[in-house]
Amino acid sequence: MQAAWLLGALLVPHLLSFGHGARGHGKEWEGVWGGALEEERDRESLMLKNLQEALGLPTGVGNKDNLAENSEGKEVWEATETQGEEEEEETTTTPSSSPTPFPSPSPTSEDTVTYILGRLASLDAGLHQLHIRLHVLDTRVVELTQGLRRLRDAASDTRDSVQALKEVQVRSEQEHGRLEGCLKGLRLGHKCFLLSRDFETQAAAQARCKARGGSLAQPADRQQMDALSRYLRAALAPYNWPVWLGVHDRRSEGLYLFENGQRVSFFAWHRALSPESGAQPSAASHPLSPDQPNGGILENCVAQASDDGSWWDHDYLS
Repeated sequence: MQAAWLLGALLVPHLLSFGHGARGHGKEWEGVWGGALEEERDRESLMLKNLQEALGLPTGVGNKDNLAENSEGKEVWEATETQGEEEEEETTTTPSSSPTPFPSPSPTSEDTVTYILGRLASLDAGLHQLHIRLHVLDTRVVELTQGLRRLRDAASDTRDSVQALKEVQVRSEQEHGRLEGCLKGLRLGHKCFLLSRDFETQAAAQARCKARGGSLAQPADRQQMDALSRYLRAALAPYNWPVWLGVHDRRSEGLYLFENGQRVSFFAWHRALSPESGAQPSAASHPLSPDQPNGGILENCVAQASDDGSWWDHDYLS
């Protein structure tokens, strides 16, 4: 019991001395803590002032002179910290808000005139470029027109050359036909007769003879007619074929003309033998054939028989 009391007597003074020391250290710590808070408040006030100047806000808010000092540094620190958080919220939300657009200055009359003059200058430059392009196009059109004119002239010259060649060819064929007729056919004076063994109409036969530099046979007199009959009989014997002559009455019925337009002065029409004459028919006679011409307006061309040389009227298409 005495030992316990002694232990309690020893502990009480020590605890008292510890409490006194603790209060002394607490006061000293409170002083140090208060100085740190004061420096922190000054630093925050300076930062807040700089931030307000940067944002264009009125200064003076949040200075330490405007803060109510309290005997306890904790309450002042909390107030300062709360105000700092509010400032941060304001400074944080301010940039996110849409900036207020600055009103654009209204254009003056001088600006309007300057703009119009600029537009007119650009239009004038565009028109100048168009004129240049039109000039280039006009030049190109002129060149193309001249080239086309040269081509037309060349084509005309070529056409003339082709026509001249055709004429030369026609004259050559005609000369060749005349030479061939005189070399291979029958020559009587200044005329030559050549037999063509092709079956053609009167018009086609005349065209063939004309292309070869001649015409259908036009015997001028009886001597030429007899010589032509001997030539045909020798060429076509033993057959009897009608051969076209250049004689017709197409212009007027009964008016027989040569192809050159001259009137025929003699005729060698076929005549049937008369039974009253009592003459014996020859091998060259045609007892069943009527007298010629007998076709009237339907038969206007003349053909010569190759066996006896007599004339027969025929249609020009037969």
